[in-house]
Amino acid sequence: MGIEDILMHDESLFQNINAFDPDYLPPNYNFRDTQMEAMAMAIRPAMRGGQPSSAVVLGSPATGKTTAIKKVYELVEKNTEKVVCVYINCQLHTTRFGIISQVHKKIFGFLPPETGVPFARIYEKIMLELQKNSQSLILALDDVNYLFQSNNANKLFYDILRAYEEYPGVKTAIFAILSDLEFKYAFDKNVNTVFIPQEITFPPYSYSEIENILKDRVNAGFYPGVLDDDILEQIATFTFDNGDLRTGINLLRSCGNIAEADASREITQKHFDEAIDSLVSVNVSQLLASLTDIERSLLELIIDSEDNILAGDLGEAFREKEKVSYSSYNRTLDKLEFLRLIDTKYTGSGVRGNSREVILRFNPDDFDI
Repeated sequence: MGIEDILMHDESLFQNINAFDPDYLPPNYNFRDTQMEAMAMAIRPAMRGGQPSSAVVLGSPATGKTTAIKKVYELVEKNTEKVVCVYINCQLHTTRFGIISQVHKKIFGFLPPETGVPFARIYEKIMLELQKNSQSLILALDDVNYLFQSNNANKLFYDILRAYEEYPGVKTAIFAILSDLEFKYAFDKNVNTVFIPQEITFPPYSYSEIENILKDRVNAGFYPGVLDDDILEQIATFTFDNGDLRTGINLLRSCGNIAEADASREITQKHFDEAIDSLVSVNVSQLLASLTDIERSLLELIIDSEDNILAGDLGEAFREKEKVSYSSYNRTLDKLEFLRLIDTKYTGSGVRGNSREVILRFNPDDFDI
């Protein structure tokens, strides 16, 4: 099959390829009722003219935090006009002006001019509109750690949460969504007096939950008979071991694309194996590119040790090399394990009881470290 044939081939295995998109909102959203109820409880007072609560939404990547908040927002907007719900991806919008512009767009239907209008005027226009309509503002800041990296967090939180001082009757709350569990947020004292969040935690999905979620995506995305239970089970197992639901959803799409290019009416073991090979190398490359200098330094030590090295011996070598504390070493090691670049397992021996063995999860020869 030539390139033109591939592009024009009108038979598809996909009945809805969008079901495998990162921003797809599934009609059936399972296993997060407790967290969504906590979010709803925080927002509910605003639907009756009261003060909503702020929250910190915690969980490792791909545990459903973004989908949950969007689902709750959907329900709120369907049931009341008293609450303005704004979702911001802080990887895309990292400045106060950029974020307040998105709030303006939600309320007025268009973005303010990028130049010529100061932040203060846009902010005032928004707050006066909320005041006039007796509306509350619930601002969800996804990946909020990016605001700390750009030093915009304190000012923005202050602007939003203390609006009532200048605009009486305006009620606001912030949902700060965090994926990096090691991230410690630190606010100025004047922000801490108004940002008193409840914590809503999203634990990792269990194997059976992952399998159910992927099965729902298969039913929504592929035609019947395209993917059998055996391949689905392998994808679910790989996803569970990888610890990231997005991996499984990407695998489903990739398997479908490879099978289509092969002019096959179903996804076979060969297509799954090809999808795994391409996915693993892309994922590891992205993780390696995201490492800090200190994390890369520790990883290089692990790679340079020919056999699996004990955590204690690795710690001594690393502290000698980087002149860091033992707690800093432990945090860095935990981060590499959190990213699933390494595994650690207890050997049952060692001077101080159990000692951990550090094991690489990938072949360094395949990557440019």
